[in-house]
Amino acid sequence: MAVNGCCFGKDNKPDKNGYLKLCGQRFWEFISGDEKLYIDVIEPIGYKAKQKNDEFMENYAQVVNKLTLEFSQEFCDDGKINWSKLVEYNSGFKKIIKN
Repeated sequence: MAVNGCCFGKDNKPDKNGYLKLCGQRFWEFISGDEKLYIDVIEPIGYKAKQKNDEFMENYAQVVNKLTLEFSQEFCDDGKINWSKLVEYNSGFKKIIKN
């Protein structure tokens, strides 16, 4: 019988008429034979992932702040976007200088 395994979640009716859908604890027990694997091993992995995600979000916020500052310095006047300057930068004709 085919098995559709889901790393997380719950499904109290795993029999899907022709295959099994095993979610969360049922899935991890099925592949390991250990009914506590999802707690003993898988849950700590989630904490590690959260830690990495928090680190990423901190770095992401730093980059967003840097780019916002650069944009503000280059394309804003007193906090307002200078659309003419921005459009010129983005779409204006660039002169080619030949040596």
